[in-house]
Amino acid sequence: MAADPDLIKLTDRVAVVTGAAQGIGAATAVALARFGADVAVCDTQSDRLAETAAAIESTGRRCLSDVFDVRDADAVRAFLEEASSTLGKLDVLVNNVGGGFHSEFAGVSAKGEDVLISENFRTVTNCVRHGVELMNDGSSIVNVTSVEAWHAAPGFAVYGAMKAAVEQFTKSLALELGGRGIRVNCVAPDMISTPGDASLSADSGSTTSGLFPTPLRRMGTADECAAVIVFLASDMASFVTGSSIPVDGGTIAGGSWKIREDGSFGV
Repeated sequence: MAADPDLIKLTDRVAVVTGAAQGIGAATAVALARFGADVAVCDTQSDRLAETAAAIESTGRRCLSDVFDVRDADAVRAFLEEASSTLGKLDVLVNNVGGGFHSEFAGVSAKGEDVLISENFRTVTNCVRHGVELMNDGSSIVNVTSVEAWHAAPGFAVYGAMKAAVEQFTKSLALELGGRGIRVNCVAPDMISTPGDASLSADSGSTTSGLFPTPLRRMGTADECAAVIVFLASDMASFVTGSSIPVDGGTIAGGSWKIREDGSFGV
């Protein structure tokens, strides 16, 4: 299949985006609509989710919006079934919900650990378990992880472990669902400026004076992450599955190397 601009279009496809009230989730939901998809969105923040829904509808596409916690498997099932019956069989599933808090592992209680596991892993398995049977063959699942899936995450040990678990889960799903042509991939953001990450960056002390945040010499945006998700959702990525794409401005490639404000490199 020759590369063609039409391959990136998502005209009349049905997409689901979790955690769509703000940040990467909101940017992704609106971007999918701009490329032609009808979009079902969910979150626990009703006011901001309503803004996302309004932005989707302003593109001329249909939107289903519901407020609930994706950790609730029964609520997930009901939402996905409603999305399928209202908008049509699903073509795109974006598992974006996730989050955490900064603490050395010794300070994380068993209850806190359960919260981190549920929010960053079970939210994905809930959606996949109840969504796959409602998806068309040839669909796309995109799981939003983090670069913490690939390296140590002091202060975020359980969070990082769950992101790594989602990446492994993604690879296994890519094989299991390949017979239906369903592609399963990850995007792994870092240094993306979003409301949800502001407190984490402050807590972890990740900003160092005198150094650029990334090899590209700037922070990224939620829209730049959404653009990669649109690519993975589209036929432009028809032979891409079981992969993880860092959307990180080069931080994984840079490793311990940092860029000083004078352009020199240091560790």
